[in-house]
Amino acid sequence: AVAQGDFQKAVMCVQRCKDMLMKLPKEACYLSILCYNFGVETYEWKRYEQSSFWLSQSYDIGKMDVNYSVGKEMQAKVLRLLATAYFEWDCNLYLDKALKAISLANQENLHPAGFFLKIKILLKSGASDEDINSAVAEFLHHEMSLDFCLNTAKLLLEHGRESVGFDFLKSVPERFESSPDLGKFTLLHIEFLLQNKKELLAKQKVEEIIIGHYTGKQLLPEALNQLHIILWDRAAKHYEAKSYSEALHWYNYSVSFYIPGQIDQNLAKLQRNMASCYLRLKQVDKAKEAVKEAERCDPNSIFTKFSVYKIAVMEKDTNKAVEAVIEMGKLAEKPSQHEEKLRVDENIGTNLLSLAAQIALENEQQVVAIKALEYLSEHLQDCRQLFAALKCLVRLMLSKFMAENEEKRDEDINSMLTYLTLAHKRLAESFTEEKFTGDMRILEAHWFRKVAWNLAVQFRVCPEKMRDFFLLSFKLSQFCPSDKAVLIAQKTCLLMAAAVDLEMGRQQVTPSEQAELLTQALQHLQACREIWKVLKLTGDFAEDPTDTLLLLYEFEARSKLNDPTLHNLMESVWEQPQIEVKTLEIIASLAMESPARYPVLCKKALKSALNLHRTQTVIDAVKFSKCLHSLINLSLPTGLTDLDACVLQEVWDYFEDALSVVSSTDGYPEMEVLWLMTRAWNTGIFQYTVGKYKEAEQWCGLGMRFLNHLGSLKKSYE
Repeated sequence: AVAQGDFQKAVMCVQRCKDMLMKLPKEACYLSILCYNFGVETYEWKRYEQSSFWLSQSYDIGKMDVNYSVGKEMQAKVLRLLATAYFEWDCNLYLDKALKAISLANQENLHPAGFFLKIKILLKSGASDEDINSAVAEFLHHEMSLDFCLNTAKLLLEHGRESVGFDFLKSVPERFESSPDLGKFTLLHIEFLLQNKKELLAKQKVEEIIIGHYTGKQLLPEALNQLHIILWDRAAKHYEAKSYSEALHWYNYSVSFYIPGQIDQNLAKLQRNMASCYLRLKQVDKAKEAVKEAERCDPNSIFTKFSVYKIAVMEKDTNKAVEAVIEMGKLAEKPSQHEEKLRVDENIGTNLLSLAAQIALENEQQVVAIKALEYLSEHLQDCRQLFAALKCLVRLMLSKFMAENEEKRDEDINSMLTYLTLAHKRLAESFTEEKFTGDMRILEAHWFRKVAWNLAVQFRVCPEKMRDFFLLSFKLSQFCPSDKAVLIAQKTCLLMAAAVDLEMGRQQVTPSEQAELLTQALQHLQACREIWKVLKLTGDFAEDPTDTLLLLYEFEARSKLNDPTLHNLMESVWEQPQIEVKTLEIIASLAMESPARYPVLCKKALKSALNLHRTQTVIDAVKFSKCLHSLINLSLPTGLTDLDACVLQEVWDYFEDALSVVSSTDGYPEMEVLWLMTRAWNTGIFQYTVGKYKEAEQWCGLGMRFLNHLGSLKKSYE
């Protein structure tokens, strides 16, 4: 019936069994235990009403026949569980029943659990101190274990019965004076004195323990560890309350238990805590002594290095502070697995470095703060914290730039490149971090790309660094939405990077270095061209010179690389209807700039430029003269006498063009006219020396025709 949950049927059955005991008295013991088991089972199911019934039946059956009883110990056990069932069911409603049951249990058989339960019930019911004192007095006359007394004291004090509890605490030590575990009781006494703000009495107890420690009454190791915890906790509370002298007082109690020269990590922590107090009290020398002792005990602790750091900052010892930060950074990479006898939290290193940076900034020690933030940025995993640290680093370094001369900036420029490169790297990795949203990523990318851009502009005197900053700005902008402003910035960054590579390629570099620079420039130009295609779809860029720049930069790179696709590129150029004269002239110049040598392309570009000059309503004589000068120089190299008749005829036409323009324009440079006259005359002389008299006469005559157009120099040459 019990197994099926039919309580009423079970009650009827047990009643019939009780009736049968008159004839079968020997079964009383079995039936009593059976009812007890039912009581235990229903108690565990929290069916307190049923449990109290079965336990009451067990007790009643157990006392029916003394000869067949389960024994006093069992009866007491039944009654204690019955009292517990009443207590947990409803202590207020069944208080009297619970007290009656536990009193009967204690009469049947004295047991610590019985005494303890009685006090527990009385406390729950709100009994007076007098009643509780009486209950305590009951078992003071009996032998009870120290642990039992300890638990009783805790129970009393936890329920706010300080008067009864402290009286009890005072009376117990005499009973266990020889017990090695007596220290547990003393510690409990100290804890509750502190909880009740009786600090002076607690200090007296601690001092008694210290005296006992050196007079042969040492606490057991476990108790001593617990005492240290109590002392440190009290010291920490005073520290938080800014009572630093009082905190030191409690830390000194803890120090008293260590022997001179002892090496212990807890002692190192203790000394660090004391150093913090001394620093707050501006007692730097004492703080240094404490830290020195901490270093002796635990030299490889990041906390010890942090203490060294704080003192160095306070004393404005920049070198020592930086050295301490470096040590902290190294220790943050490989945290001690036994620090404070616990595994060091992964964030401790970053938290300490963050605090170190904050302390340095508060003390206006910029160099130290930069070093702390550099190590911090290497170890931070949280993206938001990392970017905050990097922003702080960038701002600090920018202000440092302003205060430095040019010579000292190189190292700091490299540092800035490192910061921005790290920002780009972490932005790329941030896609996997849930807490770092897309909007956050865009905001950070905009901030860092603008910084990189401004730095590129600022360092124009250093082309290589300027290029690197422009490229970083471009890379960072790739995390931003591709709106018109961003596309323009990207295009400009790549154009500038290509321009710098080309400029560096013109310097005195090895062929392999030049090839690498030119190849890089082509890569930037290719990426720029793709962006430019998209950008042109967003508006009118008729006045934008990007197409021209892309053409010129690509021509220079491919010509100097001797790229076979160069001629294909130029075919598209010749077909352009609106190509500018200036562009053609630059192409001509680049075609012959070492290591490039493309005279055919150069000549074609110059011819096209001349044709465009001729189409102008008013010919610019100066520009025309320069273009013609270059074309003649290219077609008629100085010193050559054996020239093909076709070449001479071609050059003759250029001179005729020049005469035509000189005749119709007043602004043709006189020195250019002189040069044309001299070249024509010299060509005639060269022809004469090889026996070509007719040609010599023609060329010399051509030169004479220019003589009439000379101004102030005419008389000198007539």
